[in-house]
Amino acid sequence: MKLLAIDSNSILNRAFYGIKLLSTPDGIYTNALVGFLNILHKLMADVKPDCVAFAFDLKGPTFRHKMYDGYKAQRKGMPAELAQQLPRIKEILTLMGYPILEVQGYEGDDILGTLAANCGEGDQCVIATGDRDSLQLVRENVTVLLATTKAGGAMYTAMTPEAIQEQYGIAPHQLIDVKALMGDSSDNIPGVAGVGEKTALSLIQNNGTLDAIYENIENIGLTPGVRNKLQNGKDSAYMSRDLATIRCDVPLPMTMEELAPRPMQEGELYDLLVSLHMMKHIEKLGLKPSDSAKQQTLQAEAPVFTLGVDRPLPDWGKATLAVAAEYGQQGIDVLAVAADGTVALWNNPAPELVQAVCALPNAKITEDCKALYRAVLPCNLSNVSFDTRLAGYLLAPDANDYSVLRLAEECSLPTPVLEGETPPEAALRAAQLAALAEHQKKRLEENDQLKLLGEIEIPLAKVLADMERLGFAIDRESLTAFGKELDVEIERLQTAIYLSAGGEFNINSPKQLGEVLFERLGLPTRKKTKSGYSTNAEVLESLSSYHPIVENVLEYRKYTKLRSTYVEGLGKAIGEDGRIHSVFNQTETRTGRISSAEPNLQNIPVRTELGAKMRGFFHAKPGWVLVDADYSQIELRVLAAIANDTKMLEAFATGQDIHTNTAAQVFGMPVEFVTPLMRTQAKAVNFGIVYGIGAFSLSKDINVSVAEADRYIKNYLKTYEGVAQYMEKTVADANRCGYITTLFGRRRYLPELKSSNHNLRAFGERVAMNAPIQGTAADIIKIAMIRVYDRLKKEGLQAQLILQVHDELIVEAPEAEAARVTEILKQEMEGAVQLAVKLEVDAGSGKTWGEAH
Repeated sequence: MKLLAIDSNSILNRAFYGIKLLSTPDGIYTNALVGFLNILHKLMADVKPDCVAFAFDLKGPTFRHKMYDGYKAQRKGMPAELAQQLPRIKEILTLMGYPILEVQGYEGDDILGTLAANCGEGDQCVIATGDRDSLQLVRENVTVLLATTKAGGAMYTAMTPEAIQEQYGIAPHQLIDVKALMGDSSDNIPGVAGVGEKTALSLIQNNGTLDAIYENIENIGLTPGVRNKLQNGKDSAYMSRDLATIRCDVPLPMTMEELAPRPMQEGELYDLLVSLHMMKHIEKLGLKPSDSAKQQTLQAEAPVFTLGVDRPLPDWGKATLAVAAEYGQQGIDVLAVAADGTVALWNNPAPELVQAVCALPNAKITEDCKALYRAVLPCNLSNVSFDTRLAGYLLAPDANDYSVLRLAEECSLPTPVLEGETPPEAALRAAQLAALAEHQKKRLEENDQLKLLGEIEIPLAKVLADMERLGFAIDRESLTAFGKELDVEIERLQTAIYLSAGGEFNINSPKQLGEVLFERLGLPTRKKTKSGYSTNAEVLESLSSYHPIVENVLEYRKYTKLRSTYVEGLGKAIGEDGRIHSVFNQTETRTGRISSAEPNLQNIPVRTELGAKMRGFFHAKPGWVLVDADYSQIELRVLAAIANDTKMLEAFATGQDIHTNTAAQVFGMPVEFVTPLMRTQAKAVNFGIVYGIGAFSLSKDINVSVAEADRYIKNYLKTYEGVAQYMEKTVADANRCGYITTLFGRRRYLPELKSSNHNLRAFGERVAMNAPIQGTAADIIKIAMIRVYDRLKKEGLQAQLILQVHDELIVEAPEAEAARVTEILKQEMEGAVQLAVKLEVDAGSGKTWGEAH
């Protein structure tokens, strides 16, 4: 028999802190549940146990508290966000058919120890935990899996007697005596005062047991200091050993045979996970709706469709068409259209048929109109009236799956019935689209977001699809030559680093680099992690004046990143047409910004000489130029307008330099006395305020004391009273309703504001201040893109919009059209929205992106 025994409180705790705070739209926290189930799925797949037991701690004192009043006395209570999830994980596990073990007066560790002890010869026990306390239980047939969790998945390390011997130099049971000597700060086990882990390990390695140490304390070669500590702390050591020893005789409420999993209560578990918006776990468990849900489905009268395969184009009259598709390398592999109780399905449809369907004047509901636009461009997809993917994003911007069937399941919509052959999924999705769209439309109406969907997101999808199709030309030869230049510089830096270090090592290994810097060269340590010394950029920058190796390592990292991310990454992405076709994600960011991937063209460095050189490799085709237009300080202008701050509005209206003006106000001096350094500091304050910056972060950004940075912020808010009032009101509003909105109705939900954790709550408040500004700016650039795209088409120009980078648009245009395109960009971007402050756009042109920017 193989038993999997799970330290449930430990795993749940690690899951909670390992995954960012997640919640359902109605405020139920789920991050610990998600992380716990991620680990459980992996454990079940890897261990393949016959029996499973989940050990939980119970509230109330244990025998250890009675033995020592101070046991775990310093422990803070469980955060409210985690406590809320504890009963839910027990409910989920019970519905999954797993036994839960809790015994009053004992801890979960003692239950694990008893389970391990009950595994006889021929049995195997695997203990999954996030704590090292259980390592004392390891023996030939007992393995401990030390688990970690994060958003990307679960990992664990197998600890066997051999692994413990290799890591600690002792047998598993000897770890009890090590803890008796060194204590345990997390459990408030005192140990022997002044004896740390290194000394404790050495004493047990050399003497075997705690008893042997005290029986021979005068004869085992101890220094007087260590001997005195041990003698003075003898009673504490033995008490600590009792506290640290896991009990293996707990009266369990179940026999080993009763730990075999029972059948899942599928319907009830399905309902619970749906209510928690944990759709991926429903998929992993292969769950189906409960009888009550099926009854609701019957009451809701599931729509019935007739399936027609590879049929001629039907006459749909004026019916609304619900369109779903499967895509391949050559375009659309499967096309499904639902209307009037029929699903028309075509496998490998001819391009002419796809074009005919897309060109119909009927209103169309789509599941991902950008993908459909991309498949049919440069021909037309007419009259997209609703898109469920974009609607799902507006309703839940934190989600990561906007597929039709998942959204329909989440909304408890009845599954359509298709009469005919076994339908492919595309047909089922098409049949589901109309009901899903109707459900989403009602919710968008309640949120006042229909206009945001119909006038911004759906038209933008066509623009993005065309930008993806067109791509951006890049000079492969120049890029390759640049890579060779970087290789020479990387080799030079590598040689210099080895020379300073006194030998070769793996510069890319934080562990080896940390050993070189802090042990071999003796530089002052700044931060230590569980895996060793921290060597992140912040740490290295603080050490740059101590030794030339540090500056060389920073430069080495910069050049290797340029080579791997940009030279190699971009090189692999160049298509047969010599252009890079980035994917523009419309439903990825919580702020509403468009992101770029495969490759990320929005991440080309801007302010460095090397970044400028990279932009020089992107070029217009022969006889054409690039016209680049960029909003000037758009987020500050949006802030001035939203906050209705009279001083900031006046500064923009009269053409003052906002950063110089802010410096004069913050530092209390005439504008003409403001130095470049003061302007730079004021600029950091201006943009920092937009992001809800605190004094500590600002002090690091502009290299002043925290007190000085705090004074700058207070002076700023005293000067710009409208901004101060806006921040206060926005946070209050967000606390009241749980979300913020942009000027155009985009929402960002903020569960962090309800957190009992100060840092999370403070993060939520910063987001509440910033998100309306950043989100409104993102909406404005989207409106500008649609206007520019439509205007170029309306005027019959050949010029094409090919790239958006945050507040910047790039159009590729014939040389003869450059002047007109510049005018259009300025007019449409500046006129995208009417605010209390004028939007301003800077534009330039050139043969390359570098020249135009």
